[in-house]
Amino acid sequence: MKIIFLLIIVSLIVALGFLGAFLWAVRSGQYDDDYSPAVRILFDDDGQGAQREGAHSHDTTLQQTENNHNTSKS
Repeated sequence: MKIIFLLIIVSLIVALGFLGAFLWAVRSGQYDDDYSPAVRILFDDDGQGAQREGAHSHDTTLQQTENNHNTSKS
């Protein structure tokens, strides 16, 4: 019977640890921008972007997408 109480206490400590880590991540801004990382893969630069014509348009499009998303949040 003592082991059950020990396991309950240990599981509560672990759960509170995960809750604390989650709250820390939310407060530190880890979940502020969940949209642009998904879009960033669409504009992947293969290292030759400076040599290609129109490489700057990818960065501009990503910035416009981020700006549109940020303005729709407020």
